[in-house]
Amino acid sequence: MSYVLVALLSVTLTVAVMLGIFMSNRQSSKLMALEQLIRERFIGDVDQTAIEDAAASAMVNALGDRWSYYIPADEYAAYMEQMNNAYVGVGVTITLEESGDIRVIEVVAGGPAEEAGIQVEDLIVKVEGQSVSGMNLNDIGKQIQGEENTTVSITVLRGSEEKTMEVTRRAIRTPVVEAQLLEENIGLITIFNFNSNCAVETITAIQELMARGAQKLIFDVRNNPGGYAQELVKVLDYLLPEGKLFTTVDYTGAEHTDMSDASCLELPMAVLVNGNSYSAAEFFAAAMAEYDAAVVVGEKTSGKGYFQSTFRLPDGSAVGLSIGKYYTPKGQSLADVGVTPDVQVSLENSQAGLEPMEDPQVLAAIEALNS
Repeated sequence: MSYVLVALLSVTLTVAVMLGIFMSNRQSSKLMALEQLIRERFIGDVDQTAIEDAAASAMVNALGDRWSYYIPADEYAAYMEQMNNAYVGVGVTITLEESGDIRVIEVVAGGPAEEAGIQVEDLIVKVEGQSVSGMNLNDIGKQIQGEENTTVSITVLRGSEEKTMEVTRRAIRTPVVEAQLLEENIGLITIFNFNSNCAVETITAIQELMARGAQKLIFDVRNNPGGYAQELVKVLDYLLPEGKLFTTVDYTGAEHTDMSDASCLELPMAVLVNGNSYSAAEFFAAAMAEYDAAVVVGEKTSGKGYFQSTFRLPDGSAVGLSIGKYYTPKGQSLADVGVTPDVQVSLENSQAGLEPMEDPQVLAAIEALNS
């Protein structure tokens, strides 16, 4: 009798925990049974990491949320480099040509590769003395990259002469912003993303263009995938007058609103957007429009209304999970709606990469500012 009473007391005290375990076991039993079946009966070799990555990716995809994503452990470092707008490497951009040649198409100014003597148009033929013939760009990139302050031997073919250089890997910051002064004292500021350093670089670019005589500004956030909310808020705070900037509501219902101070930039402005303007990029355009601070030009944006947090998993992989919603200064969600430009101008694929004064959307923005 005493045993039964003790057992009943234990069940009463732990019923919530036990129910959670029971539900977890029920939900995972199929996966566990399948894994055991594969282990016991599958005739081929089993790559456990590949199985777990596929299962994790499928679970996230099954949410039906196109904004949540899974990051395998071997891709997490590259993901963080992208978010930090910095990477450890030698400072070259390479391309694989139809001939199979690996050509250097860009060398970072002041970077390790430039210091070692590598030039644009060089063909990379060896890394650490091993031929790169037949290798893909990803594999070559992994060979060139490595720990900071270590060296890598790169052999290039320049004309008919091979040159071997020892290059020291260093942390290299990726530019976030590009600024140009166009005709009629119009400054064009291209923001590539809203990740680390976006606010500092954007504000610096604005100030430098104004010092050079810019009297109107165009912000280009086309093909901008978004980034950190705090970077967006800093840029908007610099540009816009006092008021609401950005509101988030998380999965608990907790609401937070970022505010702008009274200081603002009083210049005619325009924002360029397209279907690949995501997240912070389209909220930037929406806020500028709602404050009547800028005319929006281009094509309708993607319509992202959720924000994500990144959670590390035990094996070093991670999941970016949508955990809340965000809203424009006027309380509008952009989910599946996006931003519809004031001046709609489409751009054909053949027109991508045009010089600013040949770009129909840039020209439309200039016309809107001048009118």
